[in-house]
Amino acid sequence: MIATPDRTPLPREFFDRPVLEVAPDLLGRVLVRTTPDGPISLRLTEVEAYDGQNDPGSHAYRGRTPRNDVMFGPPGHVYVYFTYGMWFCMNLVCGPEGRSSAVLLRAGEIVEGAELARTRRLSARNDKELAKGPARLATALDVDRALNGTDACAAGETPLRILSGTAVPRDQVRNGPRTGVAGEGGVHPWRYWIAEDPTVSPYRAHVPRRRRS
Repeated sequence: MIATPDRTPLPREFFDRPVLEVAPDLLGRVLVRTTPDGPISLRLTEVEAYDGQNDPGSHAYRGRTPRNDVMFGPPGHVYVYFTYGMWFCMNLVCGPEGRSSAVLLRAGEIVEGAELARTRRLSARNDKELAKGPARLATALDVDRALNGTDACAAGETPLRILSGTAVPRDQVRNGPRTGVAGEGGVHPWRYWIAEDPTVSPYRAHVPRRRRS
């Protein structure tokens, strides 16, 4: 019999740990996005860890800026960034305040509110593709920079909340290099995903951009 997912919100203490502990432990947890049109819930199936100023692949590697300021704040907050001039991506800050580590939410399975997610992801060929990749995930959940800094552990109403869900057994967790990360940061096997899950995005190595002649 399949266990019923735990609807208890994750406490701040869950996120106040080293990023390499938090990242794989987020798999199977449920992200709830409350919108004016109704809730959308997503079971996390793929994430990546970024270890702040210790990690050349991190936005915080070169220090604090207005863009990455949320990463240096308390754990359990949401860091949203804009990339390639068109997409948003969502992270959860973890570790002690000032550490600037975060977990990128790369993919998940929509378990509630699929009808709402479909209206935002019209190009998805099926429901498994609704949140298959970090930009698709943010689009399906209607996440943009307006949600940057949201406290996912706040008491009362909040537009984003992480529920306990059902933790994934460690023998079902896989890890490998992070997608699209170049240089020294590209060697870290800090991408984690649920084995054989159809909502996990395909791995792509970094491809240098060609400058126009």
